[in-house]
Amino acid sequence: MVQRLKFYIDGNWVDPVAPKTRPVVNPANEQVLYDIALGSAADVDRAVVAARAAFETFSQTTREERVALLTRIVEVYKTRSKDLGAAISDEMGAPLGFAEKFQVGAGLGHILSTLEVLKNYAFEEQLGSATVVREAIGVVGMITPWNWPMNQIACKVAPALAAGCTMVLKPSEYTPSSALIFAEILHEAGVPKGVFNLVNGLGPDVGAAMSAHPGIDMISFTGSTRAGIDVAQKAATTVKRVSQELGGKSPNIILEDADFPKAVAAGVGSVFMNSGQSCNAPTRMLVPQSRMAEVMAIAKAVADKTRAGDPRAADTSIGPVVNETQWGKIQALINTGVGEGATLVAGGPGRPDGTTKGFYVKPTIFGNCNNSMAIAREEVFGPVLTILGYENEDEAVRIANDTPYGLAGYVSGGSVEHAGAIARRIRAGNVNINGVPNERTAPFGGYKQSGNGREWGRFGFEEYLEVKAIAGMGAK
Repeated sequence: MVQRLKFYIDGNWVDPVAPKTRPVVNPANEQVLYDIALGSAADVDRAVVAARAAFETFSQTTREERVALLTRIVEVYKTRSKDLGAAISDEMGAPLGFAEKFQVGAGLGHILSTLEVLKNYAFEEQLGSATVVREAIGVVGMITPWNWPMNQIACKVAPALAAGCTMVLKPSEYTPSSALIFAEILHEAGVPKGVFNLVNGLGPDVGAAMSAHPGIDMISFTGSTRAGIDVAQKAATTVKRVSQELGGKSPNIILEDADFPKAVAAGVGSVFMNSGQSCNAPTRMLVPQSRMAEVMAIAKAVADKTRAGDPRAADTSIGPVVNETQWGKIQALINTGVGEGATLVAGGPGRPDGTTKGFYVKPTIFGNCNNSMAIAREEVFGPVLTILGYENEDEAVRIANDTPYGLAGYVSGGSVEHAGAIARRIRAGNVNINGVPNERTAPFGGYKQSGNGREWGRFGFEEYLEVKAIAGMGAK
């Protein structure tokens, strides 16, 4: 049974210091699923004490011991995949099949890729007379979002465990159950007491206490740019390391020599996936101005086939967005787009036909946009695409880079060489060419206001390591 009214601290399920709860609402029907406990700074203190004590021994474990631990976690994780998928679907609205295959699968993929990094990583190297040692940074505070809950938890927890760190996790209050199940998985796999701790709560309470806590050596945060700035400011008082993956407004450049039916359809589908709730979604499609009408027709055909509906229904393409606040923000931006004079190609304000309950959004496409419009500059975080025209490739690159964000970029062209030349000019941490998906062993993270630091693979693993030079131990 999932312990929703308790926290996982020092290897045990414990009551909050001060009882306080919050309802978790199913976004598909607006019904309360259950209550969860909310923590406070006092609960964070307990978790940090446990993590600091555990660090003394866990940081000294061998590579082989940590490989064995991650291997057991993989085995137990697989037995709970159905439970994880159901929790994610119920709490953030993803279609059940998508939640099980992609949401849960992403978490497993990060644990597996981290395991491979750990098996072969060189923790020491010789530089002249010095031995350079890479060792665990310490106690890590982790604050994760609701849109890809297992993806973000696993890509923080797995490398932290592999490095020998201990940790305190605050998952999103909107999607707590998958995190609580994950705690059960780690417990069953034999993670030592105090190594992993979980405290549910709100950002201004638990998140703020973690960010400023002198007993936490690093904060890994995924969320909005606004919240990331607040985390960094609070963390600065103790000079802890801060690694952030924040917002995005990613450009998708369709070059003149691209396969337009394929590239445009794929771009639209990527925006609508997960109900548009992905920070790296290609929400600004840049196309030759002379082909705007053709592109809008292709995009409309995709939108017309995209069904927003019950996450448990077999014919559902996308579910609802996560909550009423998010729904209201998206509706306001859609109305702004109409008011700004963009061409409404598909969708628009209001719920999809046939839905009266649930936070459903019509798959929406705007054409004939310009990059000064709010819908082209603000992260909508819903199934909303803006299509912008360009006259030449230099203008396409200029528009692509005209954003405070820099998380991802996308380019489609007739050849890898052509598309790759444009990709090199995009100021973003990840660029995908001709629909090739992200490589999980490659680094993921952003430029500019999309964050700092990197996740995934070796680069993500190294975020959790300190570098020490010991003079006199090297070759003579």
